[in-house]
Amino acid sequence: MFGGSSSSRTEVASVTEEQLLSAAKADYGATGTGGIDVAHGCPRFVVWPRDNHVTIYEAGRVGDGLAVMHRGEITKTARECHIEAGKVTVKYGFSGRVLLGPRGQAGKVVLPVNVFVTDARREKVAQDGMKVDVAVAVDRPIGYFSVVRTVSFSIPEGTRPAEYEVFVGFDRNLPNAG
Repeated sequence: MFGGSSSSRTEVASVTEEQLLSAAKADYGATGTGGIDVAHGCPRFVVWPRDNHVTIYEAGRVGDGLAVMHRGEITKTARECHIEAGKVTVKYGFSGRVLLGPRGQAGKVVLPVNVFVTDARREKVAQDGMKVDVAVAVDRPIGYFSVVRTVSFSIPEGTRPAEYEVFVGFDRNLPNAG
């Protein structure tokens, strides 16, 4: 998928936005790809602890359940990778939903998301930021999103790609976020 005939490949089924969107809508109740890692040697792709959701409240009412504007949740992840000498390319995807709260308004909700790669010492070696846009309405209070992107990073000789991890999470540095 990423080209190159002289390199070794470690891949899972192709990651597409449509598959992730379908998975988010089905919501089997678990975050992530399941309990078994079928892409041996590929960096893990997981949701950063505590950042799988973000709740936005009315101004001055953070933490008040009756003041929730909307809540974003990352519910599914997937990845595939291409490994060659000194370089790893990970095609990652995530999906989720935005729920309209009691004080929410119909329209487009924009939530920032951060993706970063860490090495075995948990030091960042690559990062990417983006925004997810989701439409919600009073008669359709749940909107779904999916994102598929690629990140590449170099690995020093003597390290293994499986020592690296790719994390995704909502950026909580938003006004009225909790």
